[in-house]
Formats: sequence, C-alpha cells, structure tokens
Amino acid sequence: MDLMVEPAGWACWGARRMRCALGKGGVRTAKREGDGATPAGTLAMRRLLYRPDRGAVPKTGLPTAPITRDDGWCDDPADAAYNQPVKLPYPARAEHLWRTDRLYDLIVVLGYNDQPVVAGAGSAIFLHVAAIDYTPTEGCVALAPEDLRRVLAEAGATSRVIIASS
Repeated sequence: MDLMVEPAGWACWGARRMRCALGKGGVRTAKREGDGATPAGTLAMRRLLYRPDRGAVPKTGLPTAPITRDDGWCDDPADAAYNQPVKLPYPARAEHLWRTDRLYDLIVVLGYNDQPVVAGAGSAIFLHVAAIDYTPTEGCVALAPEDLRRVLAEAGATSRVIIASS
C-alpha cells in the first residue's frame, strides 16, 4: 500500500485520510539541501528506526533497527557520507537522530537521493512523528504518532510515500 501525500497537508493510506506536516519550503520537484522543501515524487519506505526507550518495537513489515544516543545522519554535501547514517560525534555536519522533542521516536527512512547519492540534492528525508501543532518540517513528511503507527502496521517491503507536486 502507498501513502499518498497532498501538498495541502493531507495524506491518504487506503481509505484513511490524515493530516500531515510537510516542509516549510513547500513541495518541490527540484529539491536542494537546506531549502526546507519536501521532495515531490515516489519514495520507497526503506526501513524503520525507532527509540527503544519510548515504547515497544512497532508492528511493521519494514526492516527495523533501534537508534542510540550516538546515531546521526550526515547532511554535509561535501562529505563522503552525505545522506547516510553516521555515528556522533562526526567530523562533518550531521543531524542528531536521538531527539528530546519526540519527533524522531519513529523514523521511516525514505528512498530519496540514495541510489545514487547526489551531493547537494537533499538529505535526511524521513516519514516521522509530527509536532502537536503540525509545525512544518525541514523537508520531511510527518504524521500524528497514532497515524504513523497505523501506517507502519500495514507497511511492507513494497510500500511507498507518493508526494504530489503543487
């Protein structure tokens, strides 16, 4: 099954319609690092990363792995590990995955700019937990925790996030 995402901030999973947060830079077909935009297109759900201290392993058909305090994601286009997981501290710029705000308690790594990685085309595009007020993301798609858990429970190896352009 696919998660269909509309630029107006709604997503559909089967017959279920859910509110979602998108990038503060809107939805773009020409995504660039740091633009705050969510990339338009069809993105595979690669795997689920989760905070093991914030609950049981979610039910899902996706590959899963726990995150730890030293997990990060390189967002430095000049680094060889750009748009890849890294261990912190890391010598280049990298995002911390272990966050206190609960937004990364569940992280679905999306297949964006990863086969192959193109420097500067955008990094760390995830499906993750939305803020209570659905504050725009830095380019990710975010759902309420209960909605994300419903999606995860039915997601599998062929599941995708399809983000429509404006």
